Amino acid sequence: MREHKSIMTRYLMHITGLLHEIESSPKEPLIEVASLLADHIAADQLVYLYGPGGHSNMNATEVFFRAGGLMHISAILDEGTMISNGALRSMAVERTPGYGRLVIEDNRLASGDILIIANAYGINTACVDAALEARRRGVTTIAVTSVGHADAIPPSHYARHPSGHNLYEVCDYVLDSKVKPGDAAIQIDGIEPKMGSTSTFANAFLLNSLMMTTASVLAEKGIEVPVWRSGNVPGGDEWNNQFIDRFKGRVRWL
Repeated sequence: MREHKSIMTRYLMHITGLLHEIESSPKEPLIEVASLLADHIAADQLVYLYGPGGHSNMNATEVFFRAGGLMHISAILDEGTMISNGALRSMAVERTPGYGRLVIEDNRLASGDILIIANAYGINTACVDAALEARRRGVTTIAVTSVGHADAIPPSHYARHPSGHNLYEVCDYVLDSKVKPGDAAIQIDGIEPKMGSTSTFANAFLLNSLMMTTASVLAEKGIEVPVWRSGNVPGGDEWNNQFIDRFKGRVRWL
């Protein structure tokens, strides 16, 4: 019984420890990227966000059309790697050479655009191909990923991009989520594999921190930035409807 009661506490301590590790890291990379996004949004340009691969797709939806989120975020919600189409299929697609390139082509990203690629492990073919194709097109790329996790995976591992490159190595900017190898954190007595994933917490914390820091940079310059309000509270729909025409048709999945 004592073990059962301590599991939630251990998980909480691990998650909060990871978030503190991210928070205590140097803030310069976050501020630099936030300033880049702020200049882009001040010019009324969209910021694209792609979370290729399984649960990494949640990264794109985390700050897209979300209460408290920036309206200039345009998530790339490509169906190929979504688990809703089959988990094993999703894993196979994210390991398919060239798929990430096709997603960038399909969304017509071009020189001057900004793309955030959020993938916890940063080794799979889809995310690396997307980054390479985006950079080839002159798109500024930002990786939200775990540098340590990527470095810990052997170069010959079958899940890797054929080139052996890591996502953080082929992007212009990197925000490190600090996720540890294997993602799962808690060892349960009598269970061999660890349980309790961490990457969703880490990526959500980092991405939301980036969105708020970007908004703060804009506010400091006296620029009012459109932010979504929850449609489930009084006045939410009325607030959001002021801006719908501005983004409908521009943001593909709005």
